[in-house]
Amino acid sequence: MAKNVKEIAVKEITKDFEESPAAVLTEYRGLTVEQLKELRRSMGPDTKYAVVKNTLTEIAAKNAGVDAFEGMLNGPTAIAFIRGDAVAAAKSLTDFAKDHEKLIIKGGYYEGQKMDAEQIKDLAALESVEHQLARVAGVLKAPASAAARIIDALRLKREEAGETAEAPAAE
Repeated sequence: MAKNVKEIAVKEITKDFEESPAAVLTEYRGLTVEQLKELRRSMGPDTKYAVVKNTLTEIAAKNAGVDAFEGMLNGPTAIAFIRGDAVAAAKSLTDFAKDHEKLIIKGGYYEGQKMDAEQIKDLAALESVEHQLARVAGVLKAPASAAARIIDALRLKREEAGETAEAPAAE
């Protein structure tokens, strides 16, 4: 590889590290091109899964201030640069690894914290951000719904008793 091509590759990988709050390092030895395409599709558009050269990746990681991959950059290496939902991407990777034992998750980082393969599996076991937000919305909506039901019940009770709610006279 020519020197200027290597420099361009290092700059691109450095940029990927800088723009990604999470990344997962994998070994893909034995996977077919078709299987790698399937993996890329399963992770969605916010995750870039790239086969990388170890030496260039090591330089790029240092340039970006990422030390999570020290000692792990050996063998055929690919990195999932995650710009979107890290839980969903980790889930896609771990599910794919269950079905394709040749994909080995080595480690990664999430929001600056180094993670080993087991921690990535734990991350994948969490609920997705969308699901967590839906739960929060449900919790926040519950008191308002209860208040509306109580007010409506009071209104119905007054109507049954023959009372009418009269608007106060305008002054």
